[in-house]
Amino acid sequence: MTYFHHGKALFDISQGPLKAAATSFSPFPPSFLLQLHAPHGRFAGGSARASNPDPGDWLSGDVRAAPANGSGAGGIKRAARPRSEEDNELSLPSLAAAYTTILRALGEDPERQGLLKTPWRAATAMQFFTKGYQETIADVLNDAIFDEDHDEMVIVKDIDMFSLCEHHLVPFVGKVHIGYLPNKQVLGLSKLARVVLELPVVLSVQERLTKQIAIAITEALQPAGVGVVIEATHMCMVMRGVQKMNSKTVTSTMLGVFREDPKTREEFLTLIRS
Repeated sequence: MTYFHHGKALFDISQGPLKAAATSFSPFPPSFLLQLHAPHGRFAGGSARASNPDPGDWLSGDVRAAPANGSGAGGIKRAARPRSEEDNELSLPSLAAAYTTILRALGEDPERQGLLKTPWRAATAMQFFTKGYQETIADVLNDAIFDEDHDEMVIVKDIDMFSLCEHHLVPFVGKVHIGYLPNKQVLGLSKLARVVLELPVVLSVQERLTKQIAIAITEALQPAGVGVVIEATHMCMVMRGVQKMNSKTVTSTMLGVFREDPKTREEFLTLIRS
């Protein structure tokens, strides 16, 4: 694959990144070229990892993404984190260089005063906006699961959330409503909010995110049922495309008795609207 800059061929990645970097001008540092050329699952600095799990695996703590040792909250095995703090430090220069290239491609001068530190600010911000890649469901729940003989519905509603649309890399923001019917175990209420605070902070789509939250709670508690509803405004519909300022997207996932029993589902939907 050949990469271009301002219409000029920069390098052919098939040659190998170091050879290409040595023979051609490139706005990207060699570490960035290494990431482009490395097998899927390798990060800057050459730290080898297994192939990145599907977002549904590590968000929910799915055992397919888990190492052989260690277990987390509710007996969930700790899934491998796709990104670490060390990865952040190693990849920051490459990410900032990429933003510099974007600014030039937009016709801007990255050397002017107002933009001198923008690539680094943007790179740091993007790492924060996607910090969910550094968390697993076991980290978030932190063993806050308690034996309790309670079999009535538990609901936490109007939890603020934000995520980045994986199609346009712009935010979607809104509120999440979560309900579950306990099965001899309950989750600390603040942990439901933390699930929404931490897990959506990745590149995602609302439909998948709704299901991932429901599955994460199901795997942690094994409740009789779980319901999750997300109402969100998408900047890709507000700032571009159809530019509908007041549009909202509503998605829901119902598992267990929330799916099977219409009365339970209706009770949940009525309570989150009240």
